[in-house]
Amino acid sequence: MGRINAIVLAGDGKKGAVQPDVENKALLMINGRPMVSYVMDALRNAPEIGRISITGPVSELKKYLGDKADYYIEGGDSLFDNLNAGLKPFMEDEGVLVVTSDIPMITGDMVSDFISRCLDKKGDLCYPIVDKALNDSRFPGVRRTYVKLREGTYTGGNIVYINPSAVGRCEEFARKIIAYRKKPWKTGRMLGLRFLIGLFLGALTISSVEKRFSELLDIKASAIVLPYPEIGNDVDKPSDVEMVQHFFAAAR
Repeated sequence: MGRINAIVLAGDGKKGAVQPDVENKALLMINGRPMVSYVMDALRNAPEIGRISITGPVSELKKYLGDKADYYIEGGDSLFDNLNAGLKPFMEDEGVLVVTSDIPMITGDMVSDFISRCLDKKGDLCYPIVDKALNDSRFPGVRRTYVKLREGTYTGGNIVYINPSAVGRCEEFARKIIAYRKKPWKTGRMLGLRFLIGLFLGALTISSVEKRFSELLDIKASAIVLPYPEIGNDVDKPSDVEMVQHFFAAAR
């Protein structure tokens, strides 16, 4: 496989969610730069990355990013609309990288390492997970959603490697999971009661979770354990902005 193409999802329409005057979270200013520009720089600093498409408010993104993106695509109403739009230039690819615009602390080296691990797995869907202890050590006091497994307690990342041909099957499943999030009996019916109980008790292994999702989606799904909590710490609230500003100040 040659270079990997990437999609950046910058279509977040949660006006004022992080700061009252911010129309789109991707354009939140951090040290005088829109947050999405940090993500674009990380991708451009990874030699494995080829072309990049970005979905969101095209005119504003072009103003800040210029030729950093190869394709600018107007954002849709949902995550899935933006993903499908961003995928259009790359539908013949064996795999693409999908990255959200709200993880400004990532670097090119992190992107390169994740891609290398994904290619070793030869999966249709590779999802990063980070150990809670590592996240707590690197970013003390930051709250994340965690899942307890037999090997440890993990949080997920905001970067995914996926085979475009598998997106349709994953999308249908993901839409149902979201729709049933307040109806545990329906979620249990989809995942299987035994699996759901094992997940609740923290008795499942990483490989058993991979196997179950591979069966449900008819793809090869892999979890990639990464040592980079920056990949999972997205900016969703004012305290996250302060965390990121302190992070960059300490790095100077």
